[in-house]
Amino acid sequence: MPVFAYKGLDGKGKPTSGVRDAESPKALRTALRKDGIYLTEMREQRAGKNGAAAVAAQTGGAADRGLLQREVDFGKYFQRVKPQEVAVFTRQLATLLKAGIPLAEGLAALVDQSDNDKFKAALGDIKQKVNEGKALADSMGDHPKIFPELYVNMIRAGETAGNLDSVLARLADFLDAQIALRGKVSNALMYPALMVILGSIIMTILMIAVVPKITSIFEDSGKSLPWNTQLLIFVSHLVSDWWFVIFPMFGFIIFLLRRWVKTANGRVKWDKFVLRIWVIGPLARKVAISRFAKTLGTMLGAGVALLRAMEITKDILGNKVLEKVIEEARVSIREGESIAAPLKRSGQFPPIVTHMIAVGERSGQLEEMLENVARAYDREVDLQVSRLTTLLEPVMILVMAGAVAFVVFSILMPILEMNEWIT
Repeated sequence: MPVFAYKGLDGKGKPTSGVRDAESPKALRTALRKDGIYLTEMREQRAGKNGAAAVAAQTGGAADRGLLQREVDFGKYFQRVKPQEVAVFTRQLATLLKAGIPLAEGLAALVDQSDNDKFKAALGDIKQKVNEGKALADSMGDHPKIFPELYVNMIRAGETAGNLDSVLARLADFLDAQIALRGKVSNALMYPALMVILGSIIMTILMIAVVPKITSIFEDSGKSLPWNTQLLIFVSHLVSDWWFVIFPMFGFIIFLLRRWVKTANGRVKWDKFVLRIWVIGPLARKVAISRFAKTLGTMLGAGVALLRAMEITKDILGNKVLEKVIEEARVSIREGESIAAPLKRSGQFPPIVTHMIAVGERSGQLEEMLENVARAYDREVDLQVSRLTTLLEPVMILVMAGAVAFVVFSILMPILEMNEWIT
C-alpha cells in the first residue's frame, strides 16, 4: 500500500504533518478529513534505489523510500466561491447559532461541509481568527472576494446588537432572493444569445462552404442577376475571402467597446443608453429598484446606520445613473432632508416607489415598506421576464427564417430564370 507524507491544518487551524499509508490520494484525503485535518500538501513515497534516509526514519526504519511525485492541486487556483455556497453557509450558521451552539464551534462544524477547497480554506482562516479573539466581521473582511462589504457590515451590526443569528437568517434570505433574481434575468437572455450564436455559425458555414459553389454557376452564365442574388454573392465572397480580417475586426471592436465602457464617462453613457432601450431599459430599471429596496431594507433591519447602508447599497445597483441618484440622496439626507424627496426629484425612480418610501418614513416603518417595494418589483420583474421571453422566441425564429429564406430565394430565382432562358 502506498505511503504518503502530508501537511495540513487541524481542527483549530494549526499546521500539522505526518506520514500515513492509504490506497490513493483520495483515500488519504478522506481519512484525514475524518480525523479533522484539512489536507494542504501530500507526496507519495515508494521504495527505490535513491531512497532518502530521512524518509526511512519517518517510517520507523523501513526500507529506503524516495520522493517520486507531489500532488499539486491546480484546480484550486481556478476555483471560485459561488454565491449559492455563501448563502448555504450563512443559513447553516444562523441555524447553529439559534440552536445555542457557540460561534467558534459552529464555524468548526461548517468548515468540513464545503467541497470547495478555496471556500474551505477561507472558513478555516476565519475560524482560527475567531478562536484567537478577532471579531467575525473583521475576520470575514479579510476575504473581500467571498464576503463583500455589504455582508461584512451586516455581520458587524449583528455582533454589535447581539442578534447575530437573526441577522444571518435575514442575510441568507437576502442572498437567496438576489440569486433568484439574477437567475431569472440570465435565463431570459440565454435563449436569444444561444440562437444568435447558432444562427451566426450556420450562416457563416453557408456563406463560406455552400453558397460560393452554387453561385459560381450563375457568374459563369454571363446573364444579369437579381439584386438579391448579387448581394448574396457579394456577401459570400466577402466572408469567404476576408474572414481572417472580418472576425478579428469584430473582436477588436468588441474589445474597444468594453474598454470604453470601463471608463467613467463611457460607463455613464452606456448605462443611460441601456435605460432607454425598448423592453430592456424598463427591465433593467426594475431589477435595480428591486435590489435597492431589498438591500436597503435588509441592512436597516439588521441595524446598519442609514447613511452607511445607502453608501453600500449604491455600489450593488449595477447602473451608474442610478448610483449617482443614490449618492446625491445621501448628501441630501446628511443635510437633513428625507430619503423620498431627492429620489423623486431625480425622475429615475417611479412615483409609486418614492411615495411608499415617504409613507414608510412618516410611519416609522421604512424597513417594512422597502421590503414591500422589493416584493412588488420582484413580481414586476417576473412578469416582464415572461413577456420578454415570449416576445423574443418568435422574433428570433422570424429572423432566422428570414435569413434562410433570403438565401434560398436568392439561389432559386436565377435557376428559374435560367430555365426560362433554355425554353
